[in-house]
Amino acid sequence: MTAQNDKQTLLDELNEPFAVSNEAIESYRQRGYVKLKNVLSPDVLDYYGNIISDLVIQLNTLTKPMEERTTYERAFLQIMNLWRENDEVQEFVFSRRLAQIAADLMGVDGVRLYHDQALYKEPSGGITPWHADQFYWPLASPKTVTVWIPLQGTPMNMGPLAFAEGSQHVEIGRDIEISDDSEKILSEALQRQNFPMNDTPFELGEVSFHAGWTFHRAGPNVSDRPRKVMTMIYMDRDQVVMPPRNSYQTADWATWLDNAPVGSAPASALNPVLFER
Repeated sequence: MTAQNDKQTLLDELNEPFAVSNEAIESYRQRGYVKLKNVLSPDVLDYYGNIISDLVIQLNTLTKPMEERTTYERAFLQIMNLWRENDEVQEFVFSRRLAQIAADLMGVDGVRLYHDQALYKEPSGGITPWHADQFYWPLASPKTVTVWIPLQGTPMNMGPLAFAEGSQHVEIGRDIEISDDSEKILSEALQRQNFPMNDTPFELGEVSFHAGWTFHRAGPNVSDRPRKVMTMIYMDRDQVVMPPRNSYQTADWATWLDNAPVGSAPASALNPVLFER
């Protein structure tokens, strides 16, 4: 088999449909997240993971010693919109398979890309505090979802993502940025309201999808290897921009939504439709 045929096999996998069971869809809608096994093959993760990792190293600007970093900086190296930097990363980010799963889980006819981000938790990297992603997004509808794709198997000592089941339905903590305070306040509030936490490891090829208002966190990476993760944030194709409610949303409006007019769909080249029925 030629290298070109090998590459085509990987592209075919990224764009072929994936059967999402009714049980997975119901679980996502009740619990605010779902973990799905064997979504991507080891070959796809190895090929594109190496390219993503090289780009993270190239683009990373956070070089302070770990002990000099803030809690947020210790949590991970964060590089965004890699799809605009490399054509092969774009192939991965634009995966029709992953976008189709997002559409099935949200129950929508199409999804747009909000942005991608690589999240690399270095050895000795700290916790990722409790937070909800949509605090940062000036988007009117809760029909948003993040796919979290570990580029290696992720045991507990590497800090896999953990979810507070059903927390997307409550209003607590929706005005709190990710921080030491969010870890303390949300941990206490979620325990007080008896939200179960799922903090199980990820097998190679297993990915999770979580809703924008689902509270989640990750433990520290106490292994001797980086925890390499690629994520894409999807939104309903018919999502609407709302007036920003905080400074972070104002920044996101400009950076990821190209200042699309309030009340309109974010339809610029930054937010392509990746799947439609």
